[in-house]
Amino acid sequence: MSLDLTYFAATVSRLLQIEPPALAAAGVAAEVIAEARSVHAGAPVQRLLVYAPDAIGVHLADRCTADFALIRQHAPVEVELYSVMPSITPVCFASLFTGAAPSVHGYQAYEKPIVRCDTIFDALLRAGKRVAIVTVQGSSIDLMYRERELDYFSEQYDPQVTKRALKLMEADKHDFILAYHQQYDDLLHQTEPFSAECLAACRSHAAGFARLAQAAAHYWQGYRYALAVTPDHGAHLDKATGRGTHGSDLPADQALKHFWGFGNPA
Repeated sequence: MSLDLTYFAATVSRLLQIEPPALAAAGVAAEVIAEARSVHAGAPVQRLLVYAPDAIGVHLADRCTADFALIRQHAPVEVELYSVMPSITPVCFASLFTGAAPSVHGYQAYEKPIVRCDTIFDALLRAGKRVAIVTVQGSSIDLMYRERELDYFSEQYDPQVTKRALKLMEADKHDFILAYHQQYDDLLHQTEPFSAECLAACRSHAAGFARLAQAAAHYWQGYRYALAVTPDHGAHLDKATGRGTHGSDLPADQALKHFWGFGNPA
């Protein structure tokens, strides 16, 4: 059976050897667990960077080959999976972070209410982990996971998110850092999924992740660490408007690859 976004919470929990969120599906990405076991000899991951670029789906794979190759340099383990329906950002990330389908967690529209059900963030906090969410101000991730005892950083836009995440890794006060970028998604709605502007944004996202991965290798060299690249959905061209959109069950909207990497053997 193919994986969907719900795999993430259980997989992270297995890697860090903590109890998963209450609603999380049991399925994990076997290839990720196997690689972690190979690199870390069964010991728990101590630091985790999650990079979440909005809308970077498989639809871009043939147009952004160099960018995907750059991501693979640092996170070579690929997980093929699908988004959830509707394939829109708040719903998708709710499934990613709770480990539950939309019918279970209850978020099924483009709204940004605080997620009240159990999430991977809550599971991390219960396990005594220090958590930071670094995101663009006003985004769904910025708003939906509030009211928890973790560190929130709401930044102006993607470059500021990257800068903040780099500082956090240097300071080394967090076990789990989530960094979210949104430029590609913003531009696809203004133009179309393969416009010059959108392809440049894809390059920026890959370069941003590479900077974060290099920082992890430097600042976390004393820890067993993992990197994850976890886009939420893809996109397609709406012929009626001539602009990009998403939310359907088309493969362009739903087909995804997540990428994982591991550093510092046990």
